[in-house]
Amino acid sequence: MPDFYEVLQVSPRAEPEVIRAAYRTLARKYHPDHGGDARRMIDLNDAWDVLGDPIRRAAYDASRTASRIEVRRPPAPASPTQPTSPTRPPTPTSPTWPQPATPREAGATHAGPPPGNPSGTVLDFGRYAGWSLGEIARRDVDYLEWLQRATFGRKLRAEIDALLRQRTSTAGRTPFGQQGNKRR
Repeated sequence: MPDFYEVLQVSPRAEPEVIRAAYRTLARKYHPDHGGDARRMIDLNDAWDVLGDPIRRAAYDASRTASRIEVRRPPAPASPTQPTSPTRPPTPTSPTWPQPATPREAGATHAGPPPGNPSGTVLDFGRYAGWSLGEIARRDVDYLEWLQRATFGRKLRAEIDALLRQRTSTAGRTPFGQQGNKRR
C-alpha cells in the first residue's frame, strides 16, 4: 500500500487545510479530463478518501505507527503464560484489527456499483461512474446539484433539472440556487 502522505506530497503533521489544498492542486494537475494521468488520479483519490476524513486519518496514522514499530522491533518469543485463544483482544498487527481501507481497496470504485433500477443517462466519469442520473437523484441530490453547476455537466442540465424538479415536488425541498415561495 502506498504512503498516502507521500502521494499527496505532505507531511504527516500537516493540517487538514494543507492536505485539502495539496489534493486539489494535484487533482487539477493529474485529472484525466485535463490531460493528466488516470492512475495517478486514482492514487490521489484513494489518499484523499483516507486523509480527508479525520476518523480514517487517525486509524491510518495508528496503522502507520504500528507498522514502523514492528519493523524496528523483532517479535517477542511466545510466553507459555500468554493466552493464545481467540478471546485475546486484537492488537494493531493482528488480522482482526480494523485497518483503514480506501473504497478501491475494498473492491468498489468510489461510490460502488450502481444500486439498480437505472433511469436516465449513465455517467462515465467521477465517483458515480456507471450510475444513472435517476440512481444518483435517489442517493445523492447534492452531487446532482453540483453536477448541474459544473462545466462538464452542461449537456446533462435539462435532465438534471427535471430530476430535481421531480424530487422537490415529492420531498418539498428547494433545489440549490432557487428561491422557494416563502412569505415574508
